[in-house]
Amino acid sequence: MSQPQVWKAGEWDKITPQKAGWTYVGFEVLTLEAGESADFDADGEERAFIPLSGKVIADIDGTRHELGGRASVFDGLGYCLYVPRDTAVTIEALSTVELAVASAPAQTKHEVVLVTPDDLSVEARGGGNASRQVSTLIPPGFPADRLLVVEVWTPGGNWSSYPPHKHEHDGDGEAELEETYYYRLRDPEKGWAVQRAYQPERGFELVETVHDGDICTLPWAYHTTVAAHGHDLYYLNVLAGPAPERTLQACQDPELAAIADDWEAIGIDARVPFVPKHPQH
Repeated sequence: MSQPQVWKAGEWDKITPQKAGWTYVGFEVLTLEAGESADFDADGEERAFIPLSGKVIADIDGTRHELGGRASVFDGLGYCLYVPRDTAVTIEALSTVELAVASAPAQTKHEVVLVTPDDLSVEARGGGNASRQVSTLIPPGFPADRLLVVEVWTPGGNWSSYPPHKHEHDGDGEAELEETYYYRLRDPEKGWAVQRAYQPERGFELVETVHDGDICTLPWAYHTTVAAHGHDLYYLNVLAGPAPERTLQACQDPELAAIADDWEAIGIDARVPFVPKHPQH
């Protein structure tokens, strides 16, 4: 059985279910120059295309969708194009592009949906030095089969995904979900953060420094992330699992869950939110 693992930038190019040792989540980041294209076949995978930087046009049966435009993930909220199973798509870069592609096997076919920043809220969560900014590109209520996609921004020195939580079992307010954390730092050369994943019942503990372009695969375990002081952190979460109901339900570590009770009195860190809805030109 697979266990939580950090894959370092340059040591991975595509997370497949086979590589991760699980069943559902696939993830890759493509870099395309202006005019270059990438084709995706009509198969049993549903996909989400999220430009991390740059702009693309997606051609689906002659219908063209333009998406993206931010210079980096710290310059604005994301676009997301959801493409259902049995649907071919050609992606053409209009500029130099970094394009995240999330995928999962789907049983049912839905409609193509383009999510733009205007469809999203600028949301602050947490409190004190556990404050972060969250944007849910594909939430539970979205007309998809399995995919769930979330962008999170954490200012330097703050904790994120806190209190630690897990998506390990279906039922009792928790859903079984595989999850990836793909990290980017505002300072890609010097920036860093720390990822912890642990499960006392399994005797498992992982604490690892993560850098720009690293990815963590989380089939189970409580997990939390902290951005080093002075280094703003972004991560893209992709989740999918076997649950018959689309949900992001999670079980918080019972030893730490009560910490969140103080957040209303503490208030949100004044730096959050710090990424605008649209890039500032």
